[in-house]
Amino acid sequence: MDINETIKTQLSENPIILYMKGSPQAPQCGFSSKTSQALMACGERFAFVNILDNQELREGLKVYSSWPTYPQLYVNGELVGGCDIIMEMSENGELATLVKEAAKQAEA
Repeated sequence: MDINETIKTQLSENPIILYMKGSPQAPQCGFSSKTSQALMACGERFAFVNILDNQELREGLKVYSSWPTYPQLYVNGELVGGCDIIMEMSENGELATLVKEAAKQAEA
């Protein structure tokens, strides 16, 4: 399976997925830490991928998303954005609404 197929599979199998450096419990950069904390504050389960574990995925996702930095949050297969966008959405309540709706749809 090529890297684009791997990404498409991960996105289709996980309604909320964060591509980050490290894990939510042990983030490897400040941006990944802030983003995962904002996501955890929404109270819904989400998947994550440590892009430091897979160089091919790390480079391939940048091309796939046309987004050069990490973390990258996807909800329902769509790129939401990186740390700055997620923090802004968290502060104005949009992130919780988006995440809760995606979790609700996944359960249905």
